[in-house]
Amino acid sequence: MDLINIANIKVSPNLYKLINEKIIPGTNVTKEKFWNEFSSIIEDLSEKNATLLEERNIIQKSIDKWHENNKNKKFDVLKYKNFLEEIEYINKPSPDFKIGTKQIDKEISMIAGPQLVVPVDNARFAINAANARWWSLYDSLYGTNAISEEFGAEKTPKYNTHRGAKVVSYSNIFLDKIFTLENSSYSNISSFQVIENEKTHTLIAVLTDNSKTQLIDQSKFVGYLKNPDQELTSILLKNNELHVEIQLDREHSIGKLHSAGIKDVLIESAVTTIQDFEDAVSAVDEEDKIRTYLNWTELMKGTIKASLTKDGSELIRTLNNDKIFISPEGKNNQYILPGRSLMLARNVGMHMYTDIILTKDNKNIPEGFLDIMVTALAAIHDINGNSKYCNSPKKSIYIVKPKMHGPKEVAATIELFERVEKALNLKENTIKIGIMDEERRTSVNLQQCIYEARNRIIFINTGFLDRTGDEIHTSMQAGPILPKSEIKNEPWIQAYEDQNVNIAIKSGFINKAQIGKGMWAMPDDMNDMLNTKIGHPKSGANTAWVPSPTAAALHALHYHTINVKTIQDQLLNREPINILTLLTPPLIQEKKLTESQIQKELENNAQSILGYVVRWIGQGIGCSKVLDINNIALMEDRATLRISSQHMANWIHHKITNREDVISIFKRMAKVVDKQNKNDNNYTPMSDNYEESIEFKAAIELVFNGVDTPNGYTEDILHNYRRKIKNF
Repeated sequence: MDLINIANIKVSPNLYKLINEKIIPGTNVTKEKFWNEFSSIIEDLSEKNATLLEERNIIQKSIDKWHENNKNKKFDVLKYKNFLEEIEYINKPSPDFKIGTKQIDKEISMIAGPQLVVPVDNARFAINAANARWWSLYDSLYGTNAISEEFGAEKTPKYNTHRGAKVVSYSNIFLDKIFTLENSSYSNISSFQVIENEKTHTLIAVLTDNSKTQLIDQSKFVGYLKNPDQELTSILLKNNELHVEIQLDREHSIGKLHSAGIKDVLIESAVTTIQDFEDAVSAVDEEDKIRTYLNWTELMKGTIKASLTKDGSELIRTLNNDKIFISPEGKNNQYILPGRSLMLARNVGMHMYTDIILTKDNKNIPEGFLDIMVTALAAIHDINGNSKYCNSPKKSIYIVKPKMHGPKEVAATIELFERVEKALNLKENTIKIGIMDEERRTSVNLQQCIYEARNRIIFINTGFLDRTGDEIHTSMQAGPILPKSEIKNEPWIQAYEDQNVNIAIKSGFINKAQIGKGMWAMPDDMNDMLNTKIGHPKSGANTAWVPSPTAAALHALHYHTINVKTIQDQLLNREPINILTLLTPPLIQEKKLTESQIQKELENNAQSILGYVVRWIGQGIGCSKVLDINNIALMEDRATLRISSQHMANWIHHKITNREDVISIFKRMAKVVDKQNKNDNNYTPMSDNYEESIEFKAAIELVFNGVDTPNGYTEDILHNYRRKIKNF
């Protein structure tokens, strides 16, 4: 491929064409300015990026050496902490401060609710996620195990009226609890009325005995709709800044079964969505990256489309329109709500490099430089009002930045954002940052990291799997690590989760920024999610990741039940966590594992690695439901791969197992994974020829190179082998 020389860089022709012809027009940025400024950014900041990555390696070697020098002694966490301070792994505390970020949209600053993460390379998924701002509670209950199938309530091909009745009952109980009526229940309503006066409109519920009642808190009634015959079709309610729409239609197949004609209850669900360029995608070359950039651009323009075939007919998916209601605040007033999530983009980490742009001396450039330039450029269409729909009324661009190690790297990212703003004629601090608290050097310096981003930060969150993967790699030489299921019960995990909330609140996040928690990994188990994930808002987090629009709708119920702002206020003076707890690695120490325990753990890890790798490398699917060893579907991305491969590498290194046994286990698990995927026409079996299977070789390499791979990241190996598949 002949690259195009421009300024002091070399650009792949298709990327050059995409940016010049499809992204730049309408941004008020000239082609010359874009490429000249981008070239300068690469020239000025690439060395700093490389230096920071080398600093990671130097620090890791120092930690490895410390553990090796102390391997015959009992682990002394206080001495370890002092050592980490000496090598500046732990940095000096920042001054006291409060974040000063301005122009933050209310979906981030004021509304507590679920957050979807979706691969931006799949247009249909990206659209569905954006449209998941509003989702059917009835469908979410009916189609999942949130409603039991016992006693005749099975999910049958034909609509099961008994199951439907259980859905309606569940919904009525929710409405009774959150939007309480005076001395009655939604199950007793025969119709709704809106009494329209000059200054205010009042919602009235007519009961089956013809008596009338109304909301105890009438302020929760915020909108309604009528058809041309002046019959009510929608009632809009609001609680804890989240909305619920009761849809009415007595002619509808579901509505005719309800005494009040309720055909559905729509839940304001995915308030924000992260369109992901990182862990959820498999983007390894020019073709893949162009697809991600094109989809993001069309999202920012509001023109994205995707087609699918359903029941033999082609359907076109587009972004939802805004929702417009009649306001009860008086005559002719409207109550307008976005029909879509507020969208953020997650760029790749600073350790990623790309060859679709080269320096003048033919070196790859940091891929994150390209991501921020293109995602910010595309977002100008939204800022300039060129978009069919508005994403950010506050005219901000939201970039989530993963896998930063400590405050120096945050500061370097802020410098990069500053340069991009100048290059693209954007106002200072237009580009906001979300910091992923998923690497240990960020965790132990979280306050310092936030301080470096104090005028741009809009988001921090915790990510158990990446954080554990980094924990294992950082402590690789300290000793063998506990089985994965036991790591979750170690004190450092709760310390990590609590500290994240404590520091965010102390730094002024309340009513300004998001405090996030991690993904619910079992998309088919919504009953357990409903019972468990309420812990996230209870922890003081005002958002948490969900794997699907359905999960978003059900998790949204938690934010109606829990007022997160009240929880955050209560946590303002909580005692800080003990950093020694945070620094204590999850080692086996004197604990003895049986052969059965070892075998089970290795099989679990090997099956997980193979199940993910075959889709990532073989089919270019970065995030999807992957069956585990017990045939339970888990939502997996590179974070799960990182922890599993690092765990096996640690056990080989410390002679819990050996290479020969691991290869044997991988071969057995390859047969299991082959069987699990036997009905996939795009799947290539591994066990037919282990020596030639690219996916199998990649899985083995991820483990055997795990000790020496920087930070235990999996991307280099995945990209290598995915390119081999694509080039066949």
